[in-house]
Amino acid sequence: MSAAEFSIKLRVYIEDTDAGGIVYYVNYLKFMERARTEFMRSLGFGKDYIFNHDLMFVVRDVAIRYRAPALLDDELEAAATLAEARGATLVLRQAIRRGRELLASAEVTIACVDRAGVRPRRLPRDMLDTLRAAQIH
Repeated sequence: MSAAEFSIKLRVYIEDTDAGGIVYYVNYLKFMERARTEFMRSLGFGKDYIFNHDLMFVVRDVAIRYRAPALLDDELEAAATLAEARGATLVLRQAIRRGRELLASAEVTIACVDRAGVRPRRLPRDMLDTLRAAQIH
């Protein structure tokens, strides 16, 4: 894990798996969503900030690669690294690991939109400045 990487621990529950006890593919995206949410919260941009600024974030693009399966009761780490912060978009590199083993990796582009019209809008200046300071260089 690099200094710019944020991560959270997760446990795989039966609800996360298919009949064979393997994590269902879409749940990796849910694990990544949790890491992104907690990353933003750690920077001071929790739900109160988002709602008070009439913002929403939507996933614009995802490119994911599955490398190995996670299994029932595994302890996982979901990580997020901010690769780019532009006017209205964020690009994050994300990973799901079991110990040192990389199970899935993704590049996720998030767009900032206004709540009322769900149209693209620029990130607030304080948010953009904080995010740019947190991104990898």
